[in-house]
Amino acid sequence: MMHKLSDWLPTTNKEVKLRKWEELDVILFSGDAYVDHPSFGPAVIGRILESYGLRVAIVPQPSVHDNLQDFEKLGKPRLFFAATGGCMDPMVSNYTASKRRRDKDAYTPNGDKGFRPDYATSVYSKILKEKFPDVPVLIGGIEASLRRVTHYDYWSDKLLPSILETSKADMLVYGMGEQPLREIVTLLQKGVPFSSLKNIKQTAVMLDKEEKVPVIKDWEDVQIASHEDCLADKKTFASNFKVIEQESNKLKARRIFQGIGDKKLVINPPFPTMTEDEIDASFELPYTRMPHPKYNKRGPIPAYEMIKFSINIHRGCFGGCSFCTISAHQGKFIASRSQESILKEVDTVANMPDFKGYLSDIGGPSANMYKMKGKVQEICDRCVAPSCISPVICSNLDTSHKPLTKLYQAVDSHPKVKKSFIGSGIRHDMLVPEFNKNADPKELDDYTEEVMTKHVSGRLKVAPEHTSDPVLKLMRKPSFSYFHKFKERFDRINIKKKLNLQLIPYFISNHPACEVEDMANLAAETKNMGFQLEQVQGFTPTPMTVATVIYYSGYHPYTLKPTRTPKTRKEKEEQHRFFFWYKKENKAWIKNTLSKLNRKDLLDVLLPENNSWRKNKAGKTRNTFDETITHKKSSRRKNKYKKRRKR
Repeated sequence: MMHKLSDWLPTTNKEVKLRKWEELDVILFSGDAYVDHPSFGPAVIGRILESYGLRVAIVPQPSVHDNLQDFEKLGKPRLFFAATGGCMDPMVSNYTASKRRRDKDAYTPNGDKGFRPDYATSVYSKILKEKFPDVPVLIGGIEASLRRVTHYDYWSDKLLPSILETSKADMLVYGMGEQPLREIVTLLQKGVPFSSLKNIKQTAVMLDKEEKVPVIKDWEDVQIASHEDCLADKKTFASNFKVIEQESNKLKARRIFQGIGDKKLVINPPFPTMTEDEIDASFELPYTRMPHPKYNKRGPIPAYEMIKFSINIHRGCFGGCSFCTISAHQGKFIASRSQESILKEVDTVANMPDFKGYLSDIGGPSANMYKMKGKVQEICDRCVAPSCISPVICSNLDTSHKPLTKLYQAVDSHPKVKKSFIGSGIRHDMLVPEFNKNADPKELDDYTEEVMTKHVSGRLKVAPEHTSDPVLKLMRKPSFSYFHKFKERFDRINIKKKLNLQLIPYFISNHPACEVEDMANLAAETKNMGFQLEQVQGFTPTPMTVATVIYYSGYHPYTLKPTRTPKTRKEKEEQHRFFFWYKKENKAWIKNTLSKLNRKDLLDVLLPENNSWRKNKAGKTRNTFDETITHKKSSRRKNKYKKRRKR
């Protein structure tokens, strides 16, 4: 299907006139390039507002380095300005875990850097408030969500107040924006002034300290320590987080109040989880599914190329991992699309002119949580736990993988789909019957076999994250023993089906509670299992996670017990170095470090006298996939040598 320029939301005055509009209702400023696709938050918000009958324009990646004409070119909107930093927190987009500026920005054409300012939401909002003081500014997206309350900012190494204070915005929408925006727009269309919108669920506002807030029927309130008290005492800051996280993950949450100077922050409780009809409607808006034509000559947008032929099947994650921000933004309760809606999108993608028959991902925040929810709703209504599967899987959670297996099979039956891949992370622990006691073991095996035989391209990626039980407990991840059990099942299916697949585990160094000895153990245990690690990363503190609170304060927010975190550059580098025990330049350092720790046992595993890592103590070899590749390379070399000799 050929698209016209007017099929995209307008980005210039010329495009506004193409639609014959005399005035705009909302102008949205975004830190990302404009990709009109349901995986890109700014596009979703634009299309949602459009579906409510509004005239919406998007100004993607406005320049903040010149005379700021990008902020004035479309004039004043009738209702409000909206601003978002984009699909990622701009500081994560712009900097690595070691605070080095990144070479690429995945949400910009050609991966070019420099088009998104640091703290973009605050930068855009302040400019708009200076230029148009009488026009309300509404902020949202992941940056606003995760910075809605006093938070630690790793890049400035400071405790910062709510982004409402730093941005000077009038209102913040946190989490998924469809439901609060519907209520905001409905009230504005009825003539209610923006300044009166103080009681909308899933929003936050700043009020004068003495201003009274109305009592809302069925709402309870909770006061947390002020920003100033948090600045004065790290333990106080840590204690705040328990309240914030629990209220973020409750179906019936309390309204949160926090003092900031002579003002008070009001965070209203969230909406209930989106229904199937609501989430289907959001994904079925008239997206072109393509970047705006203005980028045609600037090069591909890496983030778009990655998800171009992928399908998102649900939102939310009930894992509650201590280092992850997904539940803080999307919530722990799963909002799943109907199979009909997903298949409709599969058909749309399959009929794209450059589709070659391969879907890159049928997934979500965690690939295998589709359609999973509480068996008895009343139990979920009372729950305050931030995770449904840590320390054990909740007995009320329906963890059946049957709907997902059925969905994969329905997708693969489309005549134009040759193969659908699962690119999202799979929770391997939920496929182990010893851990997932709620599920039918045969059903788990059926799902695992379905994924391994039909939805993986050579490598299956999973995330055990660590091998140390104390570290894993703090991470809210299960014992590494369950990864061993999963690998046994993986190996069995691999051999039975003659697949030659490779299992790729992800690991994190420098996480709170992790010591250098834990990393040495990790290196030894994974080596014994036949792994040479490659998918690894250092812990990056991002706002609104338990691990970040511990990193800054030194206290666990739930127990208030002191908890150590590696913080110096030397500590971080040393921990990370153990991932790469097999590199020649690390061997002398490993020998020295393990000798000091008096861990000759680990030294014998990592650096045995024969200096060969291919066989462990039990004489097992590496993954069969690796061995096959090595064998093929070796055979090719021999054949080349034979040909040369013949010549």
